[in-house]
Amino acid sequence: MSALILALAAGAVVGLALGALGGGGSVLAVPALVYLLGFTTAAATTAALIIVTATSLTALHAHARSGDVRWKAGALFAAAGLLPAAAAGAASSRLPQPLLTAAFAAVAALAALKMLRPGRTVAAPTAPVRPATAAGTGAGLGALTGLLGVGGGFLAVPALVTVLAFEMRAAVGTSLLVISANSLSALATRGATAAGIDWSVVAPFTGAAVLGAWDGKRLAAKVSGTLLRRAFAIALLAVAAFMLADALV
Repeated sequence: MSALILALAAGAVVGLALGALGGGGSVLAVPALVYLLGFTTAAATTAALIIVTATSLTALHAHARSGDVRWKAGALFAAAGLLPAAAAGAASSRLPQPLLTAAFAAVAALAALKMLRPGRTVAAPTAPVRPATAAGTGAGLGALTGLLGVGGGFLAVPALVTVLAFEMRAAVGTSLLVISANSLSALATRGATAAGIDWSVVAPFTGAAVLGAWDGKRLAAKVSGTLLRRAFAIALLAVAAFMLADALV
């Protein structure tokens, strides 16, 4: 199968995940770039940031049109992660490839387990927002984005529900604002690795992901969110197991 077809297919899946779930696209993009398209882990994490940034901005627009984005609270949450994202992005190029692969596998497994666990679907509307906790969570997500090239949406959504008391639809929409800000910040520090990106693969991958994000938004309105999360989590566990085995060989 040609690299173009693989890039288009993988991009569509990434876009669907981001559009439907408000996260999870990057934890599929990196292994797809590494194992299907032959990227190194360092190049894949940079390429994933490019793909996720473009796709998240597209999905953000779609959710904003539906009124599902809390701009002020989301901006404050995202701002705490900007500097950690930039610092971790600069440090990632100095880490050995097997360590990055193992760390990514661990994060993917964590994401899958969180999605499989019954979560809070309704947050208490009167729950007080704890600024220090919100800032700490935002900073942690930013560092994760910079280091591993993941947007952190799979962690941002439950954090927005539990820490900032968002209802689920607002958490999904607002997480895309957080992903976009963190990804842009991390990408700004990766000039060296961006120079070697194969745009003949990344460009169609990104295009398919952007189109998939619109479909994901429509899919989320028709299919049970629980079913979507469980299917994604099972696939993610398989990816994590494969990547961990590869890192340990």
